[in-house]
Amino acid sequence: MPTYEYECSKCGIFEEYHSITAPPLKRCPTCGSKLRRLVSKNVNVLYKCSGFYCTDYGTGTHNKRAGKDGKKPSTA
Repeated sequence: MPTYEYECSKCGIFEEYHSITAPPLKRCPTCGSKLRRLVSKNVNVLYKCSGFYCTDYGTGTHNKRAGKDGKKPSTA
């Protein structure tokens, strides 16, 4: 589930986890004041392999064309 940041005028900034399809919160769950949803800087990146580009291509055809080191073959 994604993380959303909200700002309450009384309580301050807090994070809330809920699904993308769920409507945004309107009231603070602690004090009941109006909320403002913030633009989150949360970026979830998960690397599961040794190379930076290992998940950029869905098939192995790129690796066959580029070579094992991931570099593009020279065309000159």
